[in-house]
Amino acid sequence: MSGKKVYFNKPQRLTQLIGANTTVIVAGRRTGKTDSIAAPFVLRNMQRMPGSTGGIVVPTFKHGLTNTVPGLLAAWKRWGFIEGVHYVVGKKPPKSFKKPITPPFEYEHVISFYNGSIAVIISQDRPGSSNSLTLSWLLVDEAKFIDYQKLKDETLPANGGIKSHFGKHSFNHSIMILSDMPQTTKGSWFLYYKDKMDTELIKTIEGTVFEIWRTKERIRAINAKGEMVPAHLKSYLRRLDRNLNKMRSVAVYYREYSSIENLQLLGENYIKQMKRDLTPLTFQTSILCQRIGIAKDGFYSSMREAHKYDANDNQYLDSLGYDYDFDALDARADADVDPDAPICIGMDYNANINWIVAGQPRDRRLNVIKSFYVKFERKIPALIDDFCRYYSAHRNKTVVFYFDATALGSNYAVNDQDFRWWVVHEFERHGWTVEPVYLGNPMRKEEKYLLINQAFAGKQRLMPFFNRSNNDDLILAIQSAGVRRGRNGFDKDKSGEKLAESEEDLLEHRTDGTDAFDTLYIGCEKFPYRDSFSLSMAGVL
Repeated sequence: MSGKKVYFNKPQRLTQLIGANTTVIVAGRRTGKTDSIAAPFVLRNMQRMPGSTGGIVVPTFKHGLTNTVPGLLAAWKRWGFIEGVHYVVGKKPPKSFKKPITPPFEYEHVISFYNGSIAVIISQDRPGSSNSLTLSWLLVDEAKFIDYQKLKDETLPANGGIKSHFGKHSFNHSIMILSDMPQTTKGSWFLYYKDKMDTELIKTIEGTVFEIWRTKERIRAINAKGEMVPAHLKSYLRRLDRNLNKMRSVAVYYREYSSIENLQLLGENYIKQMKRDLTPLTFQTSILCQRIGIAKDGFYSSMREAHKYDANDNQYLDSLGYDYDFDALDARADADVDPDAPICIGMDYNANINWIVAGQPRDRRLNVIKSFYVKFERKIPALIDDFCRYYSAHRNKTVVFYFDATALGSNYAVNDQDFRWWVVHEFERHGWTVEPVYLGNPMRKEEKYLLINQAFAGKQRLMPFFNRSNNDDLILAIQSAGVRRGRNGFDKDKSGEKLAESEEDLLEHRTDGTDAFDTLYIGCEKFPYRDSFSLSMAGVL
């Protein structure tokens, strides 16, 4: 379409040239997984199998709207494909478009191409979104969040393709799986494809691709001289193409890449910024793409995968349409928020990072609905501004602010007043009512460890659960928090938390977020909001 040259880095070029029927790419952030690996894969399939149906599998509809689909469309736009001319999203295509071989029942979650090909957005938080589909290819995005059992039972059986139409193509019935490195055993299901890859077959494919290029160069050179191309050379090229197609049709290609593979485009400053802004665990897995082990003997050793949940209001997201600016999403997209109930918060205060962890108790659950943090020059006023902007549509503008003695008499993160004063002041400035609940001195280390791990095990009144998409960094920090043992017992391992910054060690204090969660849980468990007026602050506030 476009006459402009398109840059692909080495991982992106190799993925396209090898063209395996099953491709698994585990790569760090900003390596162009969606933009330059998924987008060519989907485009190739839709262009070269006219009228086919493919599936784009995402963990949640919200993720598809905010990450996967925008990435695909942005890449296609750069390559000259125009929405409304070459494809439409989420609506019935114009009459000028060709018909799909198997038309969908409705087009609300469908990308339609001008040649009749369609891609159905299959979100795992929509039950039955794979039902009655006959697919010729699958793209599985953010695989570390995909429920493999659901994928295996509901979606993979649909990827049988229409062999009578597309059986000659090596990419019929193809699947591409994309993710950064997982941090949990459940999210690691796709790592085992590494053992399925035949390294010798992949090398043979690479050699065949090179030989095809070399043969085409010879033919071009002969044509340039105005000479007749020998028949054996044309026959050789056709044989190479047939062999390549056969090899690709059975090939499994697995690769792991760090974000540094895309350094030429990202620049060193991006890598340095990510090292500064991300938790060490997030940086290891999402940027360096390193396999790491979860701290099974860590401070939160009783936390399990079942303590995470997805809760997106798909009806509200449907109402926004695909052209909405999803960077502006707020709490109306969250199905776990009770807009008529107060929001409980715990906080942590540090010279370099400040956290809010927000939750709402419901029956015997404490739903951790979202966490916020600000870095460096952004302080508590900016943090509370972020919170209030996100919950601007919340009807009950009451915050139950749990805090202990560490919030009193300290001011290194703000101005002349202590943290408690600034928090109350900023919320009231935004029109919220604050119910401060004082927890006293920080709970003893061993007592806190026992309380919270019993909570995860279901042995306390409230069990904590985390909204997965709204607490990404907090969940990682909790999963990686270790235990440090000393003469006076043990505590959460905070070694390095207060160290001076350096290029190599900027953010090892990320246990601050877990401390904010601790405060929230202790407050909700020990000082329920209904008792807060009688238990709080007469002599303190």
